[in-house]
Amino acid sequence: MSVAATLFETHRPLLDRAVAAIEARDYWSAFPEAPSGRIYGETAKDDGLAAYRARLGQPFALDLPGTRGWIGQERSPYGFDLGITYPDCDLDALLAAAVKAMPAWGAAGPEARAGVVVEIVKRLNARSFEIAYASMYTSGQPFLMAFQAAGPHAQDRALEAIAYAWREMARIPSQVRWEKPQSKGGPLVIEKGFRIVPAGVGVVIGCATFPAWNGYPGLFASLVTGNAVVVKPHPQAILPLAITVEVAREVLRESGFDPNLVTLLADTAERPRTVELVERPEVALVDFTGGPAFGDWLERNLPHAKVFTEKAGVNLAILHSTNDPNGMLRNLATSLCLYSGQMCTTPQNLLVPADGIRTPDGVMPVTAFVAALDDAIRALTADPAGAVELLGTIQSDATLARLEGFAGDPRILIPSRPISHPRYPEARVRTPLLLGATADDPLAGRELFGPVAVLVATDGIDAAIGLAHDLTRRAGAITWVAHSTDDAVVERITDAAAAAGASLAVNLTGPVLVNQSAAYSDYHVNRANPAGNASLTDTAFVAARFRIAQTRRPA
Repeated sequence: MSVAATLFETHRPLLDRAVAAIEARDYWSAFPEAPSGRIYGETAKDDGLAAYRARLGQPFALDLPGTRGWIGQERSPYGFDLGITYPDCDLDALLAAAVKAMPAWGAAGPEARAGVVVEIVKRLNARSFEIAYASMYTSGQPFLMAFQAAGPHAQDRALEAIAYAWREMARIPSQVRWEKPQSKGGPLVIEKGFRIVPAGVGVVIGCATFPAWNGYPGLFASLVTGNAVVVKPHPQAILPLAITVEVAREVLRESGFDPNLVTLLADTAERPRTVELVERPEVALVDFTGGPAFGDWLERNLPHAKVFTEKAGVNLAILHSTNDPNGMLRNLATSLCLYSGQMCTTPQNLLVPADGIRTPDGVMPVTAFVAALDDAIRALTADPAGAVELLGTIQSDATLARLEGFAGDPRILIPSRPISHPRYPEARVRTPLLLGATADDPLAGRELFGPVAVLVATDGIDAAIGLAHDLTRRAGAITWVAHSTDDAVVERITDAAAAAGASLAVNLTGPVLVNQSAAYSDYHVNRANPAGNASLTDTAFVAARFRIAQTRRPA
């Protein structure tokens, strides 16, 4: 039995369980999310930190085709240079190697590929602490978020994509005997064969904030369906995906396949290479997470490739009424503070009826809501040591510049405050900013990625629902959160969210946040508005990555 066949038999129970999870859509996780020594080994955290530190100031050795030098300029949002360089590859050589690696991988069949790619995910899980530190110090996330989002949660998203692809491929028989009865004589008998054919080379364009969580679904969906993948990380967050590529190449080589099925194309902000890469005719699949401008460009300008995008937009909160005002405020404040709003699911526009929010103690005026939200944010961030574990740091210069550009703005309702990090004095840590705007203010109609929210006082709840629908259809939104004790209002909001293509969360007052998205259960991005054209994960996300070749011959 081949290595790949053995791996498939080993991992088949896990794969079957993942398929069952996506069909039931209940809670299940293959990988524990607690960074516990009892789970991952008593020395796992220290070993992971040591492995991360050993990378600093060193070339990241990957035996990639076409290596012609070294490149890399990652600077941590915590205030220091990583000093890591990566292979600078000639694109002709890199793509030629990827194309050359594909025939044997495609011919191996779905079972062999599934066994190998699940093994890659398992190996990544074993290195969760190393990847967590790599993600923390490139994305600016606090440690626990980095461990979960780049470790077990990203690995669950990878396995979810593999399960979807495996399920679709397993439905296709390799051979059938086709018999059509005839009125005279024997039946017509045809032997039919069906073969899965990969689409071509895939490209995964990584983002700076969640490189693994957002990058893994496309990477593993393309790989398990028989395609080679070029990973193109964000130039400020190369390390987490470089480790991923290293692990994938190691498993592929051990399994008897060409490691050039997974390669890395690193670049810098001064020397970007994404457009050069995706415009190549060898590229058939592109997975992108990032800003709307470049995502829109990709969707419009690559007729030779299938493009999957997640671009975010103007996520919304509709605040009509609540039985638990303190819980609503605490939950909303936490959503705004979590990772300084640098999540594609964070609420941005808060839509509040101008006559206030209904509570058991009477109507809460808009001014009282703003004051109470300010108090809730201050309570969450009063202790700097605890605040930085919630806020993390501002990842990019552009996000910080956008936030600081509102300094002195007369529309400020809650000012953003700097917080000194207890261990990293140069870390850029800020609390959320809240601005006030009218419904027709352009401010409410554009994405303000980061710790910037906008309050819009509307002329009643119907106006709020209508504005939410219109903004989502025009600018895109992944999530809505709504608070209402009126069942009829909730039904109207539910209908509007479904029509606009946004995921809706209603009356969240406890620890579950609208920002969070669970693998195997939640569909991340609806594909129905400008926030993105692909969902993590559904059948459409995997089915376009392969085609069926058919043969027929008389029996």
